[in-house]
Order: sequence, then C-alpha cells, then structure tokens
Amino acid sequence: MKIKIVLLLGFMFGSASAREATQQIDIPAGTFVPLMKNMDPIPVAAFRLDIHAVTNAEYLAFVNENPKWQRGNIPRILADEGYLRHWESPTHPGEQAPLNAPVTSVSWYAARAYAEWKGQRLPTLAEWEVAAAMLPEKITRQQILSWYAKPLTHPLPDTLSTQKTTVGVWDLHGLIWEWCEDYDSLALLSRAGSDETLSALFCGGAAAGAADPSDYAAFLRYAFRGSLSASHTVAGLGFRCASSPKEPTS
Repeated sequence: MKIKIVLLLGFMFGSASAREATQQIDIPAGTFVPLMKNMDPIPVAAFRLDIHAVTNAEYLAFVNENPKWQRGNIPRILADEGYLRHWESPTHPGEQAPLNAPVTSVSWYAARAYAEWKGQRLPTLAEWEVAAAMLPEKITRQQILSWYAKPLTHPLPDTLSTQKTTVGVWDLHGLIWEWCEDYDSLALLSRAGSDETLSALFCGGAAAGAADPSDYAAFLRYAFRGSLSASHTVAGLGFRCASSPKEPTS
C-alpha cells in the first residue's frame, strides 16, 4: 500500500519547476463566517489569489508538459470519464474550449497537480469565500442566484468578462464554479461525528440555524461542494490558484 501511495503522489505532482504565473492579487486578512450559527468563525490570514480562473490555454501548457494528465492517459481514480470531454482532442481545446475561457471538467486531483506544477496551491474554502465576499455594492445576492439558476453551455465566455471584486479579482461569481483545497470539509465534519451539523445544512429547516438565512447563494455553494468527490469533473467547474504573500524585499 505504501508503494502505491508513493507512486500515486509521484503521478499527481511530478517535479516542481518555475512557471510564469497568472497575475495574483493580495487579499487582506479577514474572517470567514460559516453558514451555520453553530460553526465558529474562521480567521483567514492574508494570501494571494489569481486574478482570473485558469484558462484552457494555461491548462494546455500543463498537459503538454505533463502528458500523464492528458485526456486518455489519466487514471479513472484521478478523474472520471468527463475529464476535458469538451476538448477537441487531448492536446487541442478546439471551438468548444476557447483558449482564453476558463478550463472546466477537471478533477480536484488535476487542479491540485496544476497548482503544484506552478509552485502554488488551491485556495481554501474560507479563503475563497473571503475573496468572493469583496463585491461592489452594485452586485446583489439576487444577481448571484440568477447566475446559479442559468443553464451553462459551452463555449464559455472568456475570463475577465463578468464581475470584479473591490480588490480586482475577476469572475468569482458569474462564470464558473471553482475547486477549493478543502472542498470536502463538510463531509469530513460528518465523518468526524458532526452529522447534526451536516444534516442542518441540507434539511428543509436549515435556514432556522443559519447565520444569515437570506444568503440563499451560500446554501447552494455548500450543497454543490458537498456533492463532489475528488475525481468528479463538472462542465461548469474549474479553479484558480492561490499562494502565500510575497516576502518584502529589503
């Protein structure tokens, strides 16, 4: 078993090397207030986040340099049969996946491997939510709900095409869903014996225990994340990378 785990990790990440990174923006420290009242607020240290989701062009560079992550080569344990299914071929995105549009239909394993290849990581759920909450006043919860209700079709619009946060991060709402490092934290809570907490999120009376019952969009994000497994691929699910703040130069 130990040998199998080592081989799997070697397949996932390969060797790290310097890459030209997508521009990242500093996100100041904040506090993530979970949906339910019985969940403690989570302090979030300052971090850096990609200005936009990873594009098809960027992901193409990754699979070209790492053929083991090309469609047809990746084991089913790391990505289901939907992996990059809308690409014309394993090394050509094609008309349904414009180069400047966000890459989707990638698993958590694949997103994590890409981030490692870039010398970065996926944002935590708390980090993503803190960044996504930095919206200008003109963007309402109803607008976000309207986007969640809209059927998604390919080809997707390019990145930098929907809404920008007050610190300059694009498309956290309105374009795609995005993987987080700990997307399965609710499932982990359940396995740790917090079934009451998990059930409260999805039962009909969940709003009674919510910190903000009017934030229906947050309920949808919790439900969506809770439905995922690491090998799942979804047509509207992509990712962006995060990193620690740059050290000040003397």
